[in-house]
Amino acid sequence: MTPTAPSAQTDRFVHDRLPPRAAWPQRRHDTPELLALPAQVNLVAALFDRALAAGHADRPFLRSDARSLTYAQARDEVQRLAAVLEQVHGVRPGQRVLLRGGNSVAMALAWLAVVHAGAVAVATMPLLRAQELAAIIDKSQPALLLCDAALTTELEAVGSGLPLRRFNTPDADGFEALAAQQTARAEPCPTAGDDIALLAFTSGTTGTPKAAVHTHREVLAACECWPRHVLRATPDDVVMGSPPLAFTFGLGGLLIFPMWAGCSVYFPAIGYTPEAMVRLMNQQGATLCYTAPTFYRQMAPFARTLGTGRLRISVSAGEGLPDATRQLWKEATGLEMLDGIGATEMFHIFISSAPESVRRGAVGQVVPGYTARIVDEQGQELPDGQVGRLAVIGPTGCRYLDDARQGQYVQDGWNFPGDAFVRDADGYFFYQARTDDMIITAGYNVAGPEVESALLQHPAVAECGVVGKPDEERGQIVLAFVVLQPGHSGDAALVKALQDHVKHTLAPYKYPREVVFTDRLPRTGTGKLQRFALRQLAHPSTDPLKAVR
Repeated sequence: MTPTAPSAQTDRFVHDRLPPRAAWPQRRHDTPELLALPAQVNLVAALFDRALAAGHADRPFLRSDARSLTYAQARDEVQRLAAVLEQVHGVRPGQRVLLRGGNSVAMALAWLAVVHAGAVAVATMPLLRAQELAAIIDKSQPALLLCDAALTTELEAVGSGLPLRRFNTPDADGFEALAAQQTARAEPCPTAGDDIALLAFTSGTTGTPKAAVHTHREVLAACECWPRHVLRATPDDVVMGSPPLAFTFGLGGLLIFPMWAGCSVYFPAIGYTPEAMVRLMNQQGATLCYTAPTFYRQMAPFARTLGTGRLRISVSAGEGLPDATRQLWKEATGLEMLDGIGATEMFHIFISSAPESVRRGAVGQVVPGYTARIVDEQGQELPDGQVGRLAVIGPTGCRYLDDARQGQYVQDGWNFPGDAFVRDADGYFFYQARTDDMIITAGYNVAGPEVESALLQHPAVAECGVVGKPDEERGQIVLAFVVLQPGHSGDAALVKALQDHVKHTLAPYKYPREVVFTDRLPRTGTGKLQRFALRQLAHPSTDPLKAVR
């Protein structure tokens, strides 16, 4: 049993819409660090207290080209912003506050202020449109909207009638200006560890997004697992990366975990391009980078030419890492990429290996604090070497807000992230595919990501996505959507060359019987490939593209 404390969240909207307790996942708190987590804790206060107790008060924390804040300065600003939430807007503990903004110092401070005040942060992707924002507002019922001044158009188009406060602006009625007028700092809300810190909406790779609920203690528990045992960042690290703070990969990597380790984080004035990220790594002295596999692949040529300066750790997550991309990055930089698999529902990474423990082709081993196994469709554990469903338990787990899909993710207390894996005798986990992305063709099982990895080894291929297409004779055939490198022409000769390449790289039955050349692939705002969109294109009745056979 984990310790409990009285809730400070007087607004019970989220608490009252959690799944029935019988549908909750099991929890593990059996390591010394996890057992030491207090029953009453405010996540933001705990992170600032940890940093200041370690002597980091005057060390840089949040940095951009326009401003730089130490840990002490950032805490002061967060307390002033929280005072605005409480005194100007009357936000009460447990109420939801929707945040909309790109990665910036202002967005980070706003998020921290919301959680410091005991409210529930509902961060949204900056690329979302009014219709998508309306669905999130309807689901989460926020009391206040906090929006970057440059991104208000879509939020205003929703017409929700909710109060809206702009941040990242010098205007007199902006969030920052109001905070500067506060004479008193808000004390951290005395939240229970089991009070809600955030709602994380899934990024939509499988259709309608869901809202995953995470508590103050869960997020602190996540800090004691992958960051402590695998990442092992230090106060001297300078962190940068591309995943949005609205995505738990970005929230953990670019805010929570750096705070826990006492690092500094650099946010650029504008979004990254592959070349710009490499140049900024060198200019800012970045030592730790987070981004998705596709972006690393695009960065590799620039890294080879320009170098990567002080970079020592490159973290890949958010989608499967093809071994071809990992090797390309290693050849360009000399760095072994740190891979990992996590989930919005689990907050962050639960399978990963430090660079010195990498095994080629494997995602890694289970992170201390978690337990993982491979099971069949009936939930029975499979022997090593057999493909099955990944099941996980740990100090974090899935609880959806008012969503019938809870029973799909949590079964008999185990979390099922929806991935097919193989585990070897040494405990290394090898990603195969999303369980709904396994292609069954003429009785053979083919993992789409494996074919993608083979295609990416061909010099003509910049990006690709592989799905199954219905076929009367074979049940399904392997269909590849391919984005070409500049200078290559998508003709029949190249189709045959790609097919032959896959036949010589993998078992011949895995080759794509159809290839579609396209200018771009459908991706989420976090860079994940939307295979469900490709499957819709692959259906004969809806496919608007002309396949080259």
